[in-house]
Amino acid sequence: MKVAVSCDHAGFPLKEAVLAAVRAVGDEPIDLGVFADHPPADWPDVAESAGRAIQRGEAERGIVICGSGVGAAIAANKLHGIRAGMCHDTYSARQSVEHDNANVLSLGARVIGGELAEDLVKAFLNARFNGEPRHVRRLAKLKALEEGEASLPAE
Repeated sequence: MKVAVSCDHAGFPLKEAVLAAVRAVGDEPIDLGVFADHPPADWPDVAESAGRAIQRGEAERGIVICGSGVGAAIAANKLHGIRAGMCHDTYSARQSVEHDNANVLSLGARVIGGELAEDLVKAFLNARFNGEPRHVRRLAKLKALEEGEASLPAE
C-alpha cells in the first residue's frame, strides 16, 4: 500500500520514525515533506498534500504530523472523502480504521516520541475496515453530512 506522509516544521523531528515504520510493515511511503524544520510550514498545507494524494489515487492512506496532531487532523477532515483521526494510543489507531474506515492518521510530534509513533503507524496500517452493518450505516451518515445532505434516520 502507498502511504502519503507529510509534516510541518514541528512534525519534522518525528517524520523519519514514521517513514521507517511505514517501510517496516511492508508499505511504500510517499514523502511529501517538509524536508527541514525551517522555514516554518503551515499544517493546513501539510494536511492538504496528503489528502489530495489520497483523493487522486496516488496513495491509499496518509499520515500527517504537526506539533499536536490537532490542526493537521482538522484540516485533513475538511477534504472530501478524507477521514482523519488524531491518535496517540494504539487502540484508537487500530479502531479508527476498523470501525470508522479512517484513511489518515494524524500525529503530534510534541506529544509522542518515535517509539510510540512507530507503534501507532503499525497499528493504523495493519488495520482493515471490518464492514459491520452498524459501521457501514454510520459511514453513510458521515457521507451525508459531508455532502450537505440531511442526516439519515436512526435505525
